[in-house]
Amino acid sequence: MDKRDRELTSILQENGRITLSEIAKKMNISSMGVKKRLDKLLNSEVIKIKPLINTEKLKIITAIISMEMESAKALERLLERFKDCPRIIKFFVTTGGYNLFALIYAEDYHSLESVSLEKCSLRSQEGVRRFEIYPIQEMHYDGYLDIKVVSNKDREYAPCGVFCGDCKRYTTNRCLGCPATKYYRGEL
Repeated sequence: MDKRDRELTSILQENGRITLSEIAKKMNISSMGVKKRLDKLLNSEVIKIKPLINTEKLKIITAIISMEMESAKALERLLERFKDCPRIIKFFVTTGGYNLFALIYAEDYHSLESVSLEKCSLRSQEGVRRFEIYPIQEMHYDGYLDIKVVSNKDREYAPCGVFCGDCKRYTTNRCLGCPATKYYRGEL
């Protein structure tokens, strides 16, 4: 990225809906110059433009999960099983005592507890030696996160392969269910 690419990226980070002509005025270049730079950044996958969800406005609870995985194979299996899970915002593979972290969300504390205890939880997966969950009390600077919103909720089974319909926590209204299934009772 050169100086102009950084300037363009900075402008878009402030307002992802700004028009090309408004960017051109700020950068003192033509709209076509902005479009070419933007297309180059997008096509080379240096940047991505997408909506983020305001967790504070929607009263979404976030948490960080730390896990110690017993092997690289166990870690790969877990990542593959949960790659399409809408409740997982990001996975982070690290070095140290805990070698996998996940940033997750839930709409209420009952659902957060389900995400950490039930068959659909990261904790219950084979190869997890240690597991800790840290609900986030405050996010500073910006409450927007890249939360997956599933528009078509016609799945019988969650992307991880779990069936919400026979989960005791779900049937006793202590979990909203998976946001990717027809059983989901939440807002997202």
